[in-house]
Amino acid sequence: MLDLGIVIVNYNTRDLLLACLDSIYKSEGVPSFHVVVVDNCSSDGSPGAVRAAFPHVELIESARNGGYAYANNLALRRLGFWDQPGREPRPDAPRYVLLLNPDTLLPPDALARMIAFLDAHPQAGAAGPKLVRPDGSLDRACRRSFPTPEVSFWRLTGLSFLFPKSKRFGRYNLTYIDPNETIEVDSVVGAFMMVRREAIRDAGLLDERFFMYGEDLDWAYRIKQAGWQIWYYPEVTVLHYKGASSRQRSSESIRAFYDAMRRFHRKHYWTQTPLVVNWLIEVGITVLCYLELFRNALRPPERKGVASAV
Repeated sequence: MLDLGIVIVNYNTRDLLLACLDSIYKSEGVPSFHVVVVDNCSSDGSPGAVRAAFPHVELIESARNGGYAYANNLALRRLGFWDQPGREPRPDAPRYVLLLNPDTLLPPDALARMIAFLDAHPQAGAAGPKLVRPDGSLDRACRRSFPTPEVSFWRLTGLSFLFPKSKRFGRYNLTYIDPNETIEVDSVVGAFMMVRREAIRDAGLLDERFFMYGEDLDWAYRIKQAGWQIWYYPEVTVLHYKGASSRQRSSESIRAFYDAMRRFHRKHYWTQTPLVVNWLIEVGITVLCYLELFRNALRPPERKGVASAV
């Protein structure tokens, strides 16, 4: 059985993608892995560049840009997984699947150490490493709590930013916890999310109604509902440039970001939450979306994009 299937969704990030693939093929200690790149209708020559530089990569050129979840599911089906939760994967499906962004660079031991961690934690359905930005700062999205109505309220009101060390207000990105502490979390980020074969079997594939953000949170939610744990493992550190695709269509990315917040709340919390709270959250999301669109319009081109993750 294949140890690891690696899925990379690309949209106009050719140079970053090539560097990411190069770092993957310099990995050490992984007996067997297979890389699937799904290209979401890029116009920068990405498919041809991948064929030329990495002919052994399986390349899927999507006929349409159906979003991040849609593209990942194309690859997951190719690797032997099914849409229906509970259905056994094909016998040739890998033990683990890694969702990986093209704007990441892996150290040589990253894959082997993440697999070893999951092998040592059989109740872990998924895990992610510590992600750092090029300036060395933590990518805070790499370990998160689910955006419950309370957690979302602290974020929408800005209290999570004012009091990041508070156990009450800092739960969204767990900013009150040492970033070097290995902990069980609600979710890791889809930029590097390694998932166990059996967890995919139990949870099913990603929800394609999420176009660009929130699909990893939703997947983590369903993985945990199926009885699996999710772990943040900072003994492995991965470089994440972040935002390369979203900056190219910044206004659309901002709308997708806030639409994902709204969709996640409606899917998982709406029926459990008082109506007045639901509408306050809806209004808050809408107001923040328009404020961010306005701020983004005033930024210079190199600073446009979405600065955070759902």
